[in-house]
This record gives sequence, structure tokens and C-alpha cells, in this order.
Amino acid sequence: MDTLAIIRVRGIRSVKPRIKKTLELLRLYKPNHCVLLPATKAVLGMLIVAKDYVSYGPVKEDTVYKLLHKRGELGNKLLRVIKKDEEIKSIVKELVSEKRARDLVDPVFRLHPPEGGYKDIKSPYPRGDLGKRDNMDLFLLRMI
Repeated sequence: MDTLAIIRVRGIRSVKPRIKKTLELLRLYKPNHCVLLPATKAVLGMLIVAKDYVSYGPVKEDTVYKLLHKRGELGNKLLRVIKKDEEIKSIVKELVSEKRARDLVDPVFRLHPPEGGYKDIKSPYPRGDLGKRDNMDLFLLRMI
């Protein structure tokens, strides 16, 4: 199974209760927040419900490292300040191999809006930015 990066793209206006609860279960409370989760059957089912509010896709190990190094936090401190590069690389390996790394890094990453802006936040991937993407690494790197 792959590790999925899930980014909330749309805001809170007129969100149906079922979708709102699904986004809460995914820990995506605000736009431009990202979580890394394994591609399990339960997570994929939640993504089908929230597909009109999130963008998701598989990510590579080097992109996860860049995300943790730049945006990773533990408590209220940046991960790169309190851990060395070798420790961050071991955390990346645990996240990618689907082990529980909750106590090693906070599960939610706060990102910037993408460089160059969104294409369209109301249309699915080929035309817009919602739904499943094949090139999630490129989209995520624009937001780090």
C-alpha cells in the first residue's frame, strides 16, 4: 500500500454534515492542511465522500522528507530544530512503511497555498485541483 497525501482545498461554506464529519475524521479542519495516511479501504472510502473538498494522491519518500523537514512539527516546535536529519529520515521510513509515528511528529501539516495559485477549486483533477491526482508530489512541492 502507498502512503497518501491528502490536502484540503476548499473552505467551510455550505458543507454537508456527512462531508464535514468525514473531513474531521481525516483531521482536515482548514484549507491548505495536509495529512499523510496509508491507502487502506477505510481511508479510500472517506476520500470518496470528501472528494469535492480534498486533493489526494500517492507521494514518494523524498517528498515526505521535504515535507517533514520544512513543515513538520512536534508540539509547538519545528521538527528540524529538535531532531537531526538522520532522525527525520527514520521517521519518514516509518511513515512510508505504515508504522505508527504519531508520537514522533504531529499528524497535520500546515501548508502555504500553491505557488501560481489553484487552477480551479470546484472542478476535478484534470481541469481543477480536486480529487485523485497522479502527480501529487508536484502539487505538494508547490505548497511546501
